[in-house]
Amino acid sequence: MQKNLLLLSNSTNPGEAYLGWPQAHLAKHFENVNEVLFIPFAGFALGCDNYEKAVKDAFEKFNKKVISIHRFDDPIKAIENCEAIAVGGGNTFYLFNELHQQKLIEPIRKKVNAGVPYAGWSAGSNTACPTLRTTNDMPIVEPPSFEGLHLIPFQINPHYTNKTIEGHGGESRDQRLKEFMAANQKMYVVGLPESSFLKVEKNSCVYIGNSPAKLFLYNEPIQDIEPNKDLSFLLNV
Repeated sequence: MQKNLLLLSNSTNPGEAYLGWPQAHLAKHFENVNEVLFIPFAGFALGCDNYEKAVKDAFEKFNKKVISIHRFDDPIKAIENCEAIAVGGGNTFYLFNELHQQKLIEPIRKKVNAGVPYAGWSAGSNTACPTLRTTNDMPIVEPPSFEGLHLIPFQINPHYTNKTIEGHGGESRDQRLKEFMAANQKMYVVGLPESSFLKVEKNSCVYIGNSPAKLFLYNEPIQDIEPNKDLSFLLNV
């Protein structure tokens, strides 16, 4: 497999331009392509046209063209002919619903495994995993399947934080992930804080960020993942 993945926790930090903090990383990731096929389904409430424009404007800053998959009469053929793929954030359940109903999972998987660059942020990073079950999103629709692209053999929890709201009785993120691990005891989970990502190239996986990420596995202590940590072992779990 010739995978080339950029899996971002989030798109935008408060007070910054859209896709501002990862701009340099996206530019490098897509440096050898002219046009990126964008998959906007997670941001359906914004509207595919508006979402495409936001990403197109951001990518123009590093001279890359963007066209959304909803522009094509034959989306499978669009995937087969594309130079690169970007999957935007939003609601992961709605994204999976569209990917499965339009039968796009296998064409994307095949294209990315052949070496086409793939970038995802938030829901788009969850999509690279085996399943959507570590998303933070509300299940607003019921997709035909929770199966992801299986581009990596472990799970990502984007926007990771274990902070809780004072006076609020809901579970912390760690508590929710503990439930996932109890039900999926052999699956690793990487909690990606804001402004961080995983870079996967062939058999290499590295964590990049300004603060530690977290590594979860059932019945094991939660581990800190320091910036620039090599996590290549996770590609073989």
